[in-house]
Amino acid sequence: MGPAGAVNAVKKSLQIGASEGVHLSDDALAGSDAAATSLALAAAIRHLGADTPADLILTGMASTDGETSLVPAQLAERLNLPQVTFASALELDGGKLTARRDGDTHADTVEAALPALVSVTDQINDPRYPNFKGIMAAKKKTITTLSLADIGVDPAQVGRAGSWTAVETAEARPARTAGTIITDEGDAGIKLVEFLAAQKLL
Repeated sequence: MGPAGAVNAVKKSLQIGASEGVHLSDDALAGSDAAATSLALAAAIRHLGADTPADLILTGMASTDGETSLVPAQLAERLNLPQVTFASALELDGGKLTARRDGDTHADTVEAALPALVSVTDQINDPRYPNFKGIMAAKKKTITTLSLADIGVDPAQVGRAGSWTAVETAEARPARTAGTIITDEGDAGIKLVEFLAAQKLL
């Protein structure tokens, strides 16, 4: 899902092994928050799986702009699927999946029946890069472009009008100020402690 330029991400997926691509693109989607995004994606998935529903839906753990991690959970809820989040390893065995979720001090193993939705971290696999053979093969693969009309979504349900949240203003972060430099003249340790104490860090 994205504007016209987002098709490049679909093409890259084809170059590294995907068999076909789908690009959900509609001007009315601009400004969609996580809720509106999950609504549109759920409708697209239902449309694509009308004849053969998906067994497994994989998503990233978060977008690189909002970084909310909300879309996978909302998507699973809208599709009435069990969800496993932040998977760093994934195995499939018949109608069951087993995922490992790595924390700071321990790892959890989670199982779920298929069909299911899994959001994955960047530890899930080794990155694959397009090679010449893959780039040439991708030119013969199909990319289907869908609009909101194709998936049966009213434009009023997405975009800014259909979003639950909105960004009202944005401003550039202030420039970083120069830090405090402590020159060691034999008393650097004392100066450092005094500085940390003044900042209430001790």
